[in-house]
Amino acid sequence: MTETRRCIVIPAIKKNAVIPDQLVKRLAGITLIQRAIDTARGVVPAQDVIVVTDSQEISLICERNGVRSHYNAGLRFTSLDIITEMKSILRELGNDYGHIIVYRASCPLLTWVDIDDAYRRFLEDEADCLVTVKSVRHRIWEVHQGRLESFLAEDESELVVESKALIIIKSEALDGGNIRHTVPYFLNDRSMEINSYQDWWLCERLLTQRRVVFVVAGYPAIGMGHVFRSLMLAHEISNHKVFFICTRESELAASNIAARDYKTTIQKGELWQDVLELAPDLVINDMLDTSREYMEHLKAANIPVVNFEDEGPGSVLADQVVNALYEEVGKGPKDGTGANFLYGHKYFCLRDEFIQAEQNVFRPEPKCILITFGGTDMPDYTRRTLDAVEPLCRERGIAVRIVTGPGYAHRDELVRHIRTLDNPLLRFEYATNIMSRMMEGVDLAVCSAGRTVYELAHMRIPSIVLAQHEREARHTFARANHGFAYMGVMRKFNAERLRKVFLQLVDEPDRRERLYQRQSRIHFEKNKAKVVGGILKLLKKEKES
Repeated sequence: MTETRRCIVIPAIKKNAVIPDQLVKRLAGITLIQRAIDTARGVVPAQDVIVVTDSQEISLICERNGVRSHYNAGLRFTSLDIITEMKSILRELGNDYGHIIVYRASCPLLTWVDIDDAYRRFLEDEADCLVTVKSVRHRIWEVHQGRLESFLAEDESELVVESKALIIIKSEALDGGNIRHTVPYFLNDRSMEINSYQDWWLCERLLTQRRVVFVVAGYPAIGMGHVFRSLMLAHEISNHKVFFICTRESELAASNIAARDYKTTIQKGELWQDVLELAPDLVINDMLDTSREYMEHLKAANIPVVNFEDEGPGSVLADQVVNALYEEVGKGPKDGTGANFLYGHKYFCLRDEFIQAEQNVFRPEPKCILITFGGTDMPDYTRRTLDAVEPLCRERGIAVRIVTGPGYAHRDELVRHIRTLDNPLLRFEYATNIMSRMMEGVDLAVCSAGRTVYELAHMRIPSIVLAQHEREARHTFARANHGFAYMGVMRKFNAERLRKVFLQLVDEPDRRERLYQRQSRIHFEKNKAKVVGGILKLLKKEKES
């Protein structure tokens, strides 16, 4: 016997099960006992796995898996002290093993990595015993004659309670009084034990979670629309494990995503390598055009891929491409026109806050306008538009709302400028999370040609659209037939032309009403369900394969 030799003991007593036959029922496609055996064999050789059971059926399963079993039809545990309950069996094993790991099959979220890590901690601390635990925060009350009379702690107390998942013990410590040094190993998220049908259902849901990796770009030159869309989609697939990788230049995107408590990293090496390191079951690319090389690596790993706003050479390799901002098919790769390419505004995903918002009613005399140019607005069209139309609004008593995004770099200058205007009807919002509220009660907007135009159309706000670059100019939804006065690409800001169009829509209500009526025929409410349904369908296919 050597002290470094170890074995894993799996108690599998059917009489102690809380659910009939729970050890041999399939949980997420695998029986509890089979899952436990597989996990144990990831740590030690099969001959060092011993299952203690009262079931002939489980003994047969052990035989077919090449692991040992200790069968006794009369076995039953009557206490929570598993070491005492199995002491005679463990002492016998102690003749051959210096360390014994007791692992419960009723904790199916535990992995072989957890067991290995716990054993490493056990060795490093030179412990006699290691016990898996979880921390909980509770207020503790005292019960006196059936009543809660006082609590024992003024504040919430952090308690450490035992998890049944693992106990690691030195064989020489099995005799009473020899356990002098016991260390905890915190499991927390993976400590769930099956003690009820509800626990069973929760474990099954957790075990069937898939890993979805979003690859996102967001920085001043391209704006933050990709970030907002990816976050919206991530919220819709919250039953799965979601990870974000932001492209190397997308620190702005990474900080915004991490603020929502998603696991977020920034590209370190080759992007495809960073993605594959996360072992995804599905990849969602929202970073504009993809390269063929990048996509080939993902497809070689047999990973389903969904791309958004992608017209690059890699798009033809995606399982699904959603180009909602482009109304016309055939503007991308030569063969980018198949059934997996979804073009047009019928695939634009509207955020829930807009679905719940109150759409605007047409008012012949406008009372409020909105100025917004997306998440970054590098050329500062926001301030230039304000200077062009604010005097006109002041004359007519029209309120002005200005909304900028988290990447807007001119915030301080704009705030100082607004103060000098001294207009009580002027309101400024920076990086708001309630854009729909900013659009409620608005009669006319001035904006760029990004995703905001779809939200404006939903809210029934005729708008003047200034494309900030050629790519935005190709977002042809922002045209008169959908309720927009499109002014083209503003290579050089033309304040006089903007004022002219603005006055036409303010002072000639018939023009604005025609645009309003065209928007009233457009509906986005069901689009998100279609897009998310396609994503979940790919996840289901991947799972079945």
